[in-house]
Amino acid sequence: MKRRKFIQKSALASAGTMMIPGFLKAYEAMSMNQPINHHKKVVIIQLSGGNDGLNTVVPFRNDTYYELRPRLAVPKNKVLRLNDELGLNPILSGLKNIYDQGWMSIINNVGYPNPDRSHFRSMDIWHTASNSNEYLTTGWLGRYLDSECGSNCKTAHEVIEVDDTLSLATKGARIKGMALTNPQKLYKSTQNQGFKMLAKQAQAHDHEHNVGYLYKTLAETVSSAQYIHQKSKVYQSKAAYPRNAFSQRLKTIAELINSGMDTKVYYAEMTGFDTHVNQKNRQERLLRTYSDAVKVFVEDLKKNGRLDEVLIMTFSEFGRRVKQNASNGTDHGTANNVFIMGGKLGKAGVYNESPNLKNLDKGDLKYSIDFRQLYATLLQKHLGVNDRKILGKNFEKLSFV
Repeated sequence: MKRRKFIQKSALASAGTMMIPGFLKAYEAMSMNQPINHHKKVVIIQLSGGNDGLNTVVPFRNDTYYELRPRLAVPKNKVLRLNDELGLNPILSGLKNIYDQGWMSIINNVGYPNPDRSHFRSMDIWHTASNSNEYLTTGWLGRYLDSECGSNCKTAHEVIEVDDTLSLATKGARIKGMALTNPQKLYKSTQNQGFKMLAKQAQAHDHEHNVGYLYKTLAETVSSAQYIHQKSKVYQSKAAYPRNAFSQRLKTIAELINSGMDTKVYYAEMTGFDTHVNQKNRQERLLRTYSDAVKVFVEDLKKNGRLDEVLIMTFSEFGRRVKQNASNGTDHGTANNVFIMGGKLGKAGVYNESPNLKNLDKGDLKYSIDFRQLYATLLQKHLGVNDRKILGKNFEKLSFV
């Protein structure tokens, strides 16, 4: 159904523009043939399960590391050296290439006060940017939407999560991000007869609150699907992305960014990092998948002149304990490293001090950088928005931007 006919034939037309969502009105004024817009963007990559940071960024000069991990430690002569103390796991040659270009900042000892070692609770804390004793129902990116979109949202969708469902991070009180795995499939799904019939039936019951909300959601979905579908055809990547689900998610993001989408934030997840048993082979397989995909993704953005406007952040809900367990794995820990990538970093390389393996908190690393400092820096210094309004209080900004 044509966009204009859809609106004209619906209750939205008879009820007036007051019922049309803000971004839908913005979409009405938008030309599909407008020049490609260059706006700053953020890509968040979530490594779910608690990636072992010490076997990712290896403290190869630290004897304590080898004493506490006699069977699990990465050999000194194998690491990809970054400086005199730290090196990357040898499986991460793709990341080393990005690092050597000056496009990567490694931030050590990231965490928060009174850490929680539960996957679900710790991820909730990261998603909501809450204190460890605080329970919030909105995510930090959802509150970004609430704050910045409002009634004057300039684009159809400020936050896109490349997944089947939305994480808590992208859910606001009034506005939520949009979940999709494939722009073409999303568009096709809105064109089937069942979907159209449901929208037509909703028209006859727009006085009912619940059905009215459903119809509003249907209108938003149809509009967004058409916009994303049209934009996604502008650029189709020829880069050699590996054939796995995570790589294809990054390919989708690259195509949308390189096509000129006005979306400010993209979110993608990679799972499987809960390595309690026989960690070495499993983690290396996951790290290779991550590294190879990110390398192609960064090169794709660079080739199309987009890397300077994008910041990529990779995090996990916690790190692992310093000492290996009896099953050749590691158990839930606390502080961890975070990767920031982009074409114009304020401070590339190893950002701060190496993990202190002598001064531990009940066997776990102590944090020195609050993860909300990263969020505040991304929001204020890169996206140019009021971070305090979104995070609830001031956090010291970092200089990676």
